[in-house]
Amino acid sequence: MVFSVTKKETKPYEGQKPGTSGLRKKVTVFQQPHYLANFVQSTFNALPADQVKGATIVVSGDGRYFSKDAVQIIAKMAAANGVRRVWVGQDSLLSTPAVSAIIRERISADGAKATGAFILTASHNPGGPTEDFGIKYNMGNGGPAPESVTDKIFSNTKTVTEYLIAEDLPNVDISVIGVTSFTGPEGPFDVDVFDSATDYIKLMKTIFDFESIKKLLASPKFSFCFDGLHGVAGAYAKRMFVDELGASESSLLNCVPKEDFGGGHPDPNLTYAKELVDRMGLGKTSNVEPPEFGAAADGDADRNMVLGKRFFVTPSDSVAIIAANAVQSIPYFASGLKGVARSMPTSAALDVVAKNLNLKFFEVPTGWKFFGNLMDAGMCSVCGEESFGTGSDHIREKDGIWAVLAWLSILAYKNKDNLGGDKLVTVEDIVLQHWATYGRHYYTRYDYENVDAEAAKELMANLVKMQSSLSDVNKSIKEIQPTVADVVSADEFEYKDPVDGSVSKHQGIRYLFGDGSRLVFRLSGTGSVGATIRIYIEQYEKDSSKTGRASSDALSPLVDVALKFSKIKEYTGRSAPTVIT
Repeated sequence: MVFSVTKKETKPYEGQKPGTSGLRKKVTVFQQPHYLANFVQSTFNALPADQVKGATIVVSGDGRYFSKDAVQIIAKMAAANGVRRVWVGQDSLLSTPAVSAIIRERISADGAKATGAFILTASHNPGGPTEDFGIKYNMGNGGPAPESVTDKIFSNTKTVTEYLIAEDLPNVDISVIGVTSFTGPEGPFDVDVFDSATDYIKLMKTIFDFESIKKLLASPKFSFCFDGLHGVAGAYAKRMFVDELGASESSLLNCVPKEDFGGGHPDPNLTYAKELVDRMGLGKTSNVEPPEFGAAADGDADRNMVLGKRFFVTPSDSVAIIAANAVQSIPYFASGLKGVARSMPTSAALDVVAKNLNLKFFEVPTGWKFFGNLMDAGMCSVCGEESFGTGSDHIREKDGIWAVLAWLSILAYKNKDNLGGDKLVTVEDIVLQHWATYGRHYYTRYDYENVDAEAAKELMANLVKMQSSLSDVNKSIKEIQPTVADVVSADEFEYKDPVDGSVSKHQGIRYLFGDGSRLVFRLSGTGSVGATIRIYIEQYEKDSSKTGRASSDALSPLVDVALKFSKIKEYTGRSAPTVIT
């Protein structure tokens, strides 16, 4: 079949600015005439010619509503722009970490590798006809496009007047594996639909000791539960956990990917992963004995939540515990860690591990691309962020299933001589032992969503202004809570990238206390309407007789300080946060 190329006239839409995670808007916005096409053409125009003409690109995502339409539009535009082939996961399903792995690892029959990918996801945001859709571009290293590229894309969206599309190219059946070949003005064009899980599982087998995890899962004392939240993780769960590792199928919850995530919110936290939380004994009512280990992943499977029996592991603790145990437990890290890194709002639990193990340590702004730079330069092996993202240098995205396998590896290692014994070392045992060794960072995050953007800006400006006098700050804080330690430094976080020298300013407002505790305030733009204020409250306790307190008790004085000192109620009119994590 020979196709022709059409130039379509268009005019710019406002606000097509890709954030750290691409462009996210309501589905109805993306369904406007030429809206998606404008963004895709602006992306092609922002890339070097050799990453478009004759190139191989990946197009897939978390399977949310509008993905199947978007794949066909992007394939037709790729053909018209001279792309040589498009790789699509079956049913357009590829997790964000799998896309990164495929860009880095997959080689076509004629030796070609992908130069980049359009990932169709709005991550942990809900899906469906009235919910969110998103698109982001990843580069040849498998990581998200850097600001230099996303700025160029945004600038192109403001001036775009035409786009190229092969309108007469028929839709390709993406439910069937196989290559469909076409010919256009610039030669052959293929759409290659392949199995979503094979490449990713192959990579995981080079990282983890599957045999030892299998033995753990086979132990009658060990039980396991994984919740896919009806996101793309479902395309991997049965293959990975049941077929490869021998878990029973009944241990999988919500592992059928759905366009609307089953009407749920595909965000793996204590609020939205309700079924898993109940099954693990952390819900209001629970009369069945919970499994030993539970985990969930988000819509595009790059985030994770890890639970023990009646026990929640905070993401900040999770990355610290993985780093502390990686060398012994995970073959990929056997020769040592190159370094570790966390996002600024994440608790300092990882810092303490790095200091004790004498590891290179980096604190970076929120956004996975900062970790990617360190990894590309060979400076970082394990990294994580408080928003349930954990990962390593095997790819350039956070990786939910990798984190689950990392925890299973640690459990398998701790129990290797104990599988026939009376009692296994549990998730809770591992965390308590970690706190006894390194101290505990009590940690909570308050999110105020869809706040009036002006009010949010004023609140932040006031917090910066107050930093000019720490003695006044401490005076105000002591009036609220006399027992709280003194603030010893306060700033607006900025980061100079040690790899490329770029500087990121205004990354959040920090108040650091003498006892290692912290308050952090950030304005976040990942929602699709209004502003979100996030307050991160962290109390450090190194006295091992005090690391077992209820988190809410340990944090209560600092929470009181955060809310009153920031005057959040006065500025936003909110008497309580939308979400507490």
